[in-house]
Amino acid sequence: MRDPPYFLSAPGICFLGFRVYFKGMVVDLALNEARSPIPAPPPVRRPQLLHVLPSFAVGGVQVRLARVINALGSRYRHRILALDGNTACRSLIDDQLDVIAETAPPPRPLKELPSALRIIRRDLRAARPDLLLTYNWGSIEWAIANRLFPVAPHIHFEDGFGPEETEQRLTRRSMMRRWTLGRSKQIVVPSRTLETIARDEWHLDPKRVHYIANGIDADNFVASGKTASPLFARQPNEIIIGTVAPLRPEKNVGRLVRVFAQLHTDIPTRLAIAGGGAQRDEIEAMARSLGVADRVIFLGSVAQPQRALALFDIFALSSNTEQMPMSVLEAMATGLPVVSVDVGDVKAMLADENSDLIVPKEREDSFASALTALVLDPDRRWSLGALNRLKVHTVYSWKAMVEEYERVFSTR
Repeated sequence: MRDPPYFLSAPGICFLGFRVYFKGMVVDLALNEARSPIPAPPPVRRPQLLHVLPSFAVGGVQVRLARVINALGSRYRHRILALDGNTACRSLIDDQLDVIAETAPPPRPLKELPSALRIIRRDLRAARPDLLLTYNWGSIEWAIANRLFPVAPHIHFEDGFGPEETEQRLTRRSMMRRWTLGRSKQIVVPSRTLETIARDEWHLDPKRVHYIANGIDADNFVASGKTASPLFARQPNEIIIGTVAPLRPEKNVGRLVRVFAQLHTDIPTRLAIAGGGAQRDEIEAMARSLGVADRVIFLGSVAQPQRALALFDIFALSSNTEQMPMSVLEAMATGLPVVSVDVGDVKAMLADENSDLIVPKEREDSFASALTALVLDPDRRWSLGALNRLKVHTVYSWKAMVEEYERVFSTR
């Protein structure tokens, strides 16, 4: 018998052929049987991020988080806890991503804090997240629990204040923030105003305070607004003044209704309010009492604000408190002029030419005058809108913001 035309490294072993001699016998082997199986590589472990928010209703902070999660794709696993039981913003997140949005017990009264912290500690130990992320004062109990009984690296996002801290921060809360956040990896803020507060009032280490300006994908934002069906029908030659805001006390949409009632022009105008909330009945009653109910449109909560903004001629903001509102960036991206009360970073966000339309909160007469001036001046509306849109493109990059959040989420 001829020697086999293949290499035998030792009696009875074949690496390249199909036939071997073993104790005088010829044995046929399939090539794949002659090789050791190659083990599959272990799956890549994706970090789990636990986000704790006072609410996951549709709003500026929540929409920003949903968009960031979508942009980062499958790099992380996300678990989102909504302390008020509202998880409506989950609908804005890609269903293919590993994201769980669920409810958790709301904050407890101070006298029940010890038992609440024990429950939170138990839940944190069970979840074992790679990173704990808390948002605003409403989630501070989770930050306290992790400070007392560390389970995961912690990052806190502070985006603004509720109605109780509109004019001035509460001393006891400032002291609590200082202690609770003193060992956090980072405290992320979207405005220079908040950066100063965190450094000078809460006395946090400036090296831990991280300013990340909000950003927006202006082109995609506007394009999706143009293709969606309109939320209401515009009348010929009318001017639409609009706002996008949840109907909560600190947003003070009632102030905007009062200002709108002061407008006196021959040009037909309507006020469109995109946002839902507990104050809707109260604000509708105010519109009736001021005689403008037939010219005020309540659109309710709008998951895609670009659908509303695409119908506006002027964007108006009447909040008692803001920092770097996404609604203003979205209005700028849509190419709208902005009339606003002077809160947070709003004036600095806008094109310089728009700054004289930012008025003191207590001057509703100045607010009305600024709106009237824009209603009567279509050329200025157009030029200011173009300048605001240009500033969004050049300063408030969506890509830059997502890259910053990627660095934050990779903190260990």
